[in-house]
Amino acid sequence: MVQPSPRRLLLAVALALPAFGPTIFALTIFASVPLHAAEVKVAVAANFTGAAKVIGRRFHQATGHTAIFSFGSTGQLFTQISQGAPFEVFLAADRKRPEKAETDGYAVPGSRFTYATGRIVLYSADPGLVTGPETLKSYRFTRIAIANPVTAPYGAAAIAAMRALGVHGALQGRIVRGTNIAQTFQFVMTGNAEIGFVALSQVAGLDQGSRWLVPEKLYPPIAQDAVLLKRGAANPAATAFLAFLKGDTARSVKETFGYGPGTRGGA
Repeated sequence: MVQPSPRRLLLAVALALPAFGPTIFALTIFASVPLHAAEVKVAVAANFTGAAKVIGRRFHQATGHTAIFSFGSTGQLFTQISQGAPFEVFLAADRKRPEKAETDGYAVPGSRFTYATGRIVLYSADPGLVTGPETLKSYRFTRIAIANPVTAPYGAAAIAAMRALGVHGALQGRIVRGTNIAQTFQFVMTGNAEIGFVALSQVAGLDQGSRWLVPEKLYPPIAQDAVLLKRGAANPAATAFLAFLKGDTARSVKETFGYGPGTRGGA
């Protein structure tokens, strides 16, 4: 037996109820159910995992649409996009790859904008280990974790910070690389590396461990761009997600996770 859809059931209830008040109430419920709820597949840089999950839930509550996230390093995600992965929106950890997605014909021209700016933190699960930049010169650790600087902008920022502090050469033999910032954070939390450069968003809500917020003057700005991919151009859920990402609700979530403001539009 074929089951009627929720919308058909609501309509049947509305038609069966007496006129005026009850009918108006039923029709109000019916109107609140999204008639064209859809899904959008979003490729998301690993640093934005926590914020994306919260934004995804609030996006669904506000629109009825569902965002399906795939997380990874920006470089890996771009490679997948170039190889035909069915993503419709790309949230990168840099500006370079979304711009390249436009120029290479994978993205809708003019849809790119900066949705957040990130920061890096020197972090340890040991509450007494990280005291400041001097920790990098103390050699009280055997391994320091960073994300792969080739594919992950947060890893490139870590290299830049170490060079600015004059310690990169001395620490090269102690560096372990995660494939992305999520794995890098895991290395530090599990003790596989005593310290590591991670994203501020990953430790913003943690009371444990020790940290040093790396001054932004020590590394290039981590401006994170979003872009609508051509696969999502005809999907209303894709355009709705990007619009939601620019709005006040998403902005509040990003601030909670330690991100700086993005822009409302334009590259």
